[in-house]
Amino acid sequence: MNSFQVLDAQEIQVKNIAQKPPAQSVTCDVLIIGGSMGGVAAALSALKPDGNDRHLKVCLTEETKWLGGQMTSQGVSALDENWLVETTGAALSYIDLRQDIRKHYLKTASDEGKKQKYFHPGNSWVTRLSFEPQAALDAIDERLAPGIADGALSVYMRHKCVQVETSPQANGSKKKVRANKVLCVNLDTNEFIEFIPEIVLDATECGDLLPLAKLDYVYGQESKDQTGEPHAPVQANKENVQDFVYPFILEMRQGENHTIDKPADYEALRDFRKFSLLGFKMFELAKRLNPDGTTSELLPFWTYRRLIDKDNFKPEFYPRDISMINWESNDTRDMNFLDKTPEETAKLLRKAKDISLSFLYWLQTELEHDDGLGKGFPQFMLRQDLLGSKDGLSLYPYIRESRRIKALTTICETDIGAQYFTGARARNYTDSVGIGLYPIDIHGRQEQGAAQSSKPFQIPYGALIAHDADNILAACKNIGTTHITNGAYRLHPIEWTIGTACGAAARLSIQEKIQPWKIHANENLLKKLQTDLLEDGNPIFWFEDLAQDDPGFASTQLLATWDENYANPNSLFVKDLR
Repeated sequence: MNSFQVLDAQEIQVKNIAQKPPAQSVTCDVLIIGGSMGGVAAALSALKPDGNDRHLKVCLTEETKWLGGQMTSQGVSALDENWLVETTGAALSYIDLRQDIRKHYLKTASDEGKKQKYFHPGNSWVTRLSFEPQAALDAIDERLAPGIADGALSVYMRHKCVQVETSPQANGSKKKVRANKVLCVNLDTNEFIEFIPEIVLDATECGDLLPLAKLDYVYGQESKDQTGEPHAPVQANKENVQDFVYPFILEMRQGENHTIDKPADYEALRDFRKFSLLGFKMFELAKRLNPDGTTSELLPFWTYRRLIDKDNFKPEFYPRDISMINWESNDTRDMNFLDKTPEETAKLLRKAKDISLSFLYWLQTELEHDDGLGKGFPQFMLRQDLLGSKDGLSLYPYIRESRRIKALTTICETDIGAQYFTGARARNYTDSVGIGLYPIDIHGRQEQGAAQSSKPFQIPYGALIAHDADNILAACKNIGTTHITNGAYRLHPIEWTIGTACGAAARLSIQEKIQPWKIHANENLLKKLQTDLLEDGNPIFWFEDLAQDDPGFASTQLLATWDENYANPNSLFVKDLR
């Protein structure tokens, strides 16, 4: 492999490195490629000791300098979640991570701020928890530290996977791909390192291992013939991939001028993306007339993804508001960079950065004031110190749609869409390894099928297993969804749960000396995997009132998942079943 693309902290670089022998070779039980939210969760899950207090040898690689993906290096630290996330709507490890982020801020909170039941640093209206990315980074590092200290976990920052050596594994009439060796390069030193793993988890943001291992995969929009989805188009369009974006963070510095230099091609990019707040006002409430004649109240744009509300803190710690900008106008649309040449990819990602910087310049110079008496907010200062980059944009673009495996189970629109279910939940999967809830939120062309409501859904284990993979699992946004259902499965707590399940499956595979796909075909092993997850506080069935510390949590969850007669489809409550 002579060339590859690097998403660097400063800019997109295309490097050409001659192949040379690896500087070192590392054998491990579990290799996790990608330090995304799924990758971090997978590492923590795989590190759980067995009955003899023995840990697996786990290696985790990440091409940027930050672990945490969406909530850190991609700048989306105003979390996209569900309304039960504080109690029963997510994995316990995810809930605990959020609580530790809160504890970090409570040290400097004002007396009024401390009165909140669930302290919310930014008081943003898109989420229940928003914060500076560094707070999540610190919480992640703290969780991984024990595994690193005892030698069970090795983390390789600024390492990118560039090659996978595979061999076919006979399985009856079909053959599955086994990853024998994985080659990564250190982006700072250009030295290669070779990993020899038992199990490989692809936790990259774009499903980078799939083409390298020559697995079947898809991306973009499938046709109705391919998925059978009511809202899929007649013709597939693989280039129609969800928008990606470079978020940035602003601080409100009233009375000061922090206008950036006018970006090159500013006017063209402004007109191309049609910069707008879509009827919102910057600091005041607005009203929108709906097609049915009713009106909706629109909250201030500034507080949409605000990370720090100064009124929550003692003034000596946070004297000013800080807000993250991740909006429709700075999304990069109709510019898929998957499976393009490195040079094409670099140009597309450079343009994405220019769109975000142009949107910032528009906010600072052209956006009409709420009272209509002026234009521009030069007091918005780009915080170039909060995202780890020199240009003030996120280290890595926020990726909403990845390459996706052709899985044993493909989750379709009719499996989760609210309009297809009269009961309280979506389709029940007996192989469930987690839960999620989010609308089918598609950033990009708003074809039919976008913006549907969903019912509380599950994550089937079969969706994490590629039909042609022997020892590889999908551990990020690369699971068996469609273009439509990816819009509901790509969010923070769901990706964390996917990674957690993959880590547990890898651990069980090593313990049982079998491949991950064989767990799916063995009911006893599948129930063992589910029990392992439940014992660690990872729900696999939706109940609103069944907390992880309930003595009957694991048994009730397992019974409800496997016994169709047990769970009332019209109820989310255990109390209705007891």
